[in-house]
Amino acid sequence: MNALHPNVGKVLDAARERGLELRTRGFPDGTKTASDAAAAIGVAVGQIVKSLIFAVDGEVVLAYVSGSNQLDELKLAAAAGGLKCGRVDADTVYRVTGFPIGGVPPFGHATQLRVFIDPDLLQYDEVWAAAGTWHDVFAIAPDDLVRASGGTVTDLKRG
Repeated sequence: MNALHPNVGKVLDAARERGLELRTRGFPDGTKTASDAAAAIGVAVGQIVKSLIFAVDGEVVLAYVSGSNQLDELKLAAAAGGLKCGRVDADTVYRVTGFPIGGVPPFGHATQLRVFIDPDLLQYDEVWAAAGTWHDVFAIAPDDLVRASGGTVTDLKRG
């Protein structure tokens, strides 16, 4: 059995602090994209939680979007009470979350970020999120995702 990656350990610790016991699954070929993750796990692409980091008027925020949807940046800006929304670079993602792009989990971040959640994720019994690496994921009930991340459910889907 492979040793647990330190990032996965951080995610599991953060989950326990929130009253959750998670079981992670590892995929050697990676789960970097929603399509990759869905195929590896054997679930619908809509059940994959895409963790997207953006800056809204300079504030870094996090959006959890269903794998089958694209984020509408104007909707995210409005939800965050701002006007201008844009992607941040990989260094910023790592600095504010402590995790690499493709492995950002719903909680356990290096800094507290405001979180916005696509309501389409709530239609499933379980959704799958990154567990701190490109190779590790976990299942979570959508209600637990909302509670544990402190997120606000709001329409984020592009047209």
